[in-house]
Amino acid sequence: MFAGLPELGISNGEDLKETLTNCTEPLKAIDQFQMENGILLPTLQSALPFLDLHGTPRLEFHQSVFDELREKLMERVAVIAEGKEEDRYRKLEELLEKSFPLVKMPSIQPVVMQVLKHLPKVPEKKLKMVMADKELYKVCAVEVKRQIWQDNQALFGDEVSPLLKQYIVEKEAALFSSDLSILHNFFSPSPKTRRQGEVVLKLTQMIGKNVKLYDMVLQFLRTLFLRTRNVHYCTLRAELLMSLHDLDISEICSVDPCHKFTWCLDACIREKFVDGKRARELQGFLDGVKKGQEQVLGDLSMILCDPFACNTLVLSIMRNLQELLSQDALPRDSPDLMLLLRMLSLGQGAWDMIDSQVFKEPRLDLEVVTRFLPAMMSVVVDDHTFTVEQKLPSEEKSSLSYPTTLPESFNRYLQENRVACEMGLYYVLHIAKLRNKNALQRLLPALVETYNDMAFGDIFLHLLTGHLTLLSDEFGSEEFCSVVFDGFLLTSFSSKENVHRHTLRMLLHLHHKVLPSCMETLMKTLDPPKQCSEPLKELYTQLTEKMEAQKKSPPPTDETPSLDLGLHPVTVPTTASTPTTPL
Repeated sequence: MFAGLPELGISNGEDLKETLTNCTEPLKAIDQFQMENGILLPTLQSALPFLDLHGTPRLEFHQSVFDELREKLMERVAVIAEGKEEDRYRKLEELLEKSFPLVKMPSIQPVVMQVLKHLPKVPEKKLKMVMADKELYKVCAVEVKRQIWQDNQALFGDEVSPLLKQYIVEKEAALFSSDLSILHNFFSPSPKTRRQGEVVLKLTQMIGKNVKLYDMVLQFLRTLFLRTRNVHYCTLRAELLMSLHDLDISEICSVDPCHKFTWCLDACIREKFVDGKRARELQGFLDGVKKGQEQVLGDLSMILCDPFACNTLVLSIMRNLQELLSQDALPRDSPDLMLLLRMLSLGQGAWDMIDSQVFKEPRLDLEVVTRFLPAMMSVVVDDHTFTVEQKLPSEEKSSLSYPTTLPESFNRYLQENRVACEMGLYYVLHIAKLRNKNALQRLLPALVETYNDMAFGDIFLHLLTGHLTLLSDEFGSEEFCSVVFDGFLLTSFSSKENVHRHTLRMLLHLHHKVLPSCMETLMKTLDPPKQCSEPLKELYTQLTEKMEAQKKSPPPTDETPSLDLGLHPVTVPTTASTPTTPL
């Protein structure tokens, strides 16, 4: 507890013990020890007996003086560090030399830590001593840890790794949330709100203004993205940069070549739309990548691979296509649409680019524009034609039935091209949002085979299940249930546990709307296998309990409303011409 005092020439408990062991007059020895080691203030000696008369122990008095002096010293350290004097850091280093031997002493440790915290460059020897001692490392300020971390990537990785795992767990929990709504989904929180998350704030604090640590975190994110293909690491890359932007950390923002691009894209994500002005700004950044600096495309592609960025780009493409339809214009003639497709393509190719280390924009397959988009638009036209046909008077109607097949090029591009597939999936969501049952029944079976099984990814299934709540009444139809479950979800649930979970999530909300015979079959089919995760078992148990509760208290049946108007029968005096029936 008193380690380090002898080094400074200050007596400790061991010295007192030795003095008392070897002396002949203990009381005199104690007085002498107090005189030599007490507060060296002559006027205090005569005042101390007054404290004795009041029953105040000397320990309590000395402790209160010590605490007061320690607070004053710590305040003074902060004042010196924040001052303008040229030799301020030399003063702090001298104080560190004097106080560091007492760093293990609990009462002095806060002073030592305060000095370390305010030194922009702690002597390497002291840093190594702090790093080697687990207790000291644990209590030292983040400012000191930054200096340790910047030369110890493995140690920094150990600190950051649990936070990155926590971030992914939180994102996946949001995708499997028990809430099922089109209004409050994965993409609902604004960018600013997302940046207030615990992990982003902690990482921002750990990095501070240290460019080296920022680069390390980016390298961790690239490595993990390559290893796992998990796009949430791309989200964190963008959120971290914008969190530092919010704090105005120019030391980092000014050296990250992606800063202005990310800032502009962040504004688009907030609006969930890329307008013409911002589209031109973003294009300027992409076109401005100079020869020899192509590596920045790797980071730009990661930022565009962020699901929030991708969501904004595809929603903007859908809006753009609607405008083109209303103007009878071709997709290839729209510069804004071509730029959105270019950015979507760059984002979708992020993993390949970072993996191959070939930093070159992927070429957009022009047939996506000349063949796939017209095929998708023809589906829109078919639907519109059928809707108009239904509104015509019966004598003008043709025998036109709703088409069930899709253009061959539409199906082919869904399977072979990831940019086309992304647009196709969002078109399905658009159809569901419009509550267009016919078009949805036509499109869903085509999603069984998509590029890289994108239709069975968590983000799309999270959105689709939320959108299907808008068509809840349609689940009473055997045909609709057959398309949604047999024609799509159940085609892969046995091999993909996430599909199984999303199906159960949806049924937890819609089970009372689903055709009873269909629900009975689904419960047997969706019974989890023995080798499955706990969340899946839990979901199935919840659904079973809900079904049991529903059986015990069935919803009240709608009775045919009575035609009784509440009028009492009135007897009318009988005459030859009036009937005797009461009214």
